[in-house]
Amino acid sequence: MARDKWDSLKESRVPVIHIGTATCGTAAGALDVLESVQRTLSENRLEATVVQVGCIGPCYLEPLMDITMPGSPRVSYANVTPQMARSIIERYLIKGDPSLELAVGHFGSNGNGHFDGLPKFFEMPMLKPQVRVVLRNCGFIDPEDIDHYLANDGYVGLAGALEKRPEDVIAEVKEAGLRGRGGAGFPTYRKWEICRSVPGTTKYMICNCSEGDPGAFMNRSLIESDPHCVLEGLLIAAYAIGANHGYVYINSEYLLAIARLKRATSQMREYGLLGDNILDSGFSFDIIIKEGAGAFVCGEETALIGSIEGRRGMPKSRPPFPAIAGLRGEPTIINNVETLGALPNIIRNGAAWYRQFGVKGNYGTKTFSLVGKVRRPGLIEVPLGIKLRQIIFDIGGGSQKRFKAVQTGGPSGGCLSEEYLDIPVEYESMTAAGSIMGSGGMIVMDEETCAVDLALYFLHFTQNESCGKCSPCRVGTHHMVDILERIAKGQGEMEDLSKLQVLAETVARASLCGLGQTAPNPVLTTLRHFREEYLQHIKQKHCSAAVCRELVEYEIDPAKCNGCQRCVSVCPTQAITGARSELHKIDLYRCIKCKACYEICRYDPLAADAIVFRSIRSAS
Repeated sequence: MARDKWDSLKESRVPVIHIGTATCGTAAGALDVLESVQRTLSENRLEATVVQVGCIGPCYLEPLMDITMPGSPRVSYANVTPQMARSIIERYLIKGDPSLELAVGHFGSNGNGHFDGLPKFFEMPMLKPQVRVVLRNCGFIDPEDIDHYLANDGYVGLAGALEKRPEDVIAEVKEAGLRGRGGAGFPTYRKWEICRSVPGTTKYMICNCSEGDPGAFMNRSLIESDPHCVLEGLLIAAYAIGANHGYVYINSEYLLAIARLKRATSQMREYGLLGDNILDSGFSFDIIIKEGAGAFVCGEETALIGSIEGRRGMPKSRPPFPAIAGLRGEPTIINNVETLGALPNIIRNGAAWYRQFGVKGNYGTKTFSLVGKVRRPGLIEVPLGIKLRQIIFDIGGGSQKRFKAVQTGGPSGGCLSEEYLDIPVEYESMTAAGSIMGSGGMIVMDEETCAVDLALYFLHFTQNESCGKCSPCRVGTHHMVDILERIAKGQGEMEDLSKLQVLAETVARASLCGLGQTAPNPVLTTLRHFREEYLQHIKQKHCSAAVCRELVEYEIDPAKCNGCQRCVSVCPTQAITGARSELHKIDLYRCIKCKACYEICRYDPLAADAIVFRSIRSAS
């Protein structure tokens, strides 16, 4: 039945319109586009099938809308507005004109010459270097229709696992070389072996979707776009370790992901994929969706377990490890969303197939949320071992202005300068460089990012998210924030740098959990790679990126101002005055130093590059 439904969609006799309505697309206006599509079809009495899909990856192209006419390739349109959607549908579905000047690519064969000159979607620069394993269904299937997943080999991996002994499933995962994608990179099979060897009939399997890193959205996007992929992996893992009870721990603000998880689990029960005696195998399993409050520390295993148990999310000292004594004192395995999403592919295709991706010791692929000052932001999946340079420049299109650094691993990671662009993205290489791969957040920065402000931002985050249980993290991060704030205000002294270094190293060594142990990484790496900027803030009382507001003020060069009023139009506090074609002035008492005037004056071709910033504190 599922295959028939899918085939009828692929071979439809009426047009099929795909619209990406995951969070990224929705934020860009996809629901308005969807409404416009439905209204246009109704008003013109056109017959078509409209399918809502998840995130295909390139967020900079959202909203995305694809149209497949019978017998023709699927054509993709980007940055679609409601008016644009109406125009495309009326031109294509009524007049047969595919509006190729508005299209960005197509899927499938163009052998009939109909779309000559239009590139294939996955030949686009952002997508060509990628390898889609975990994301293979994202943007193609309706995440709320289990038949779409089943028709694309869904639950074939589970069926194959249930035909094997649990020990054989673990051996297959070991042979594949899968390592935890939550950040630590611990071999997945090893945790499973420990848990399975512990005596007892009650064991728990938990999917960790506590995603708290600023700029990270890999887990949310995967669940929104292909929830059954993750749930199938959860069942495979549960069968391997001997668990009959499972949880998906997810941020409560992930409303769409939660809704699609609930719908998916309901469909699984209807199809006999949850509950007792799944697929007549004797294996029974059920899932509870647990909504967390979004605490960053609950990404740590023991804190997550405490939250599920109804306690405040605070880490515990280990041993015992959760694999031996976890939830309610029973053996418990916690795997990341992406780790579980890889499992159906491994069991279905085999370990040798999976090992063809990546490099020795770092097999498979990794998803990243590529964001920040990059030209092509979005969700990507690449083979491990790829160079940072390839990700940032080949896939991301480079930084918007001159590249400065990349923050990998979120607040727990490090800031890597240009000299590290050619290191391979592997667990060991990233750690050796002073950063981590983490769960997959990757924030690109350009020359207008201040290293001091960056370190302060991330340390503020981790200090606020500290559970406060251990004093190195609770007190140490507080003092580090105080020092960084003084430096950012131009009140720092040279001895502050040595204090920062000692505090950072102490917090890293003495903290109880991974949050505290990695919290100093942004400080340590910016001190190492951008020490000159710290010295500039301390000695010259100057921020070259014009980010630290107490160190700069803006003024208008009367020799260059042409009175275009561009700066007047963007000033949020009406601090800039002046009639058209007359010299403008900035009221420094009303100026909030938001930099909007400087940006538009510098980069608007109609402006005159007349606004400059200067240091307001004299050198000591």
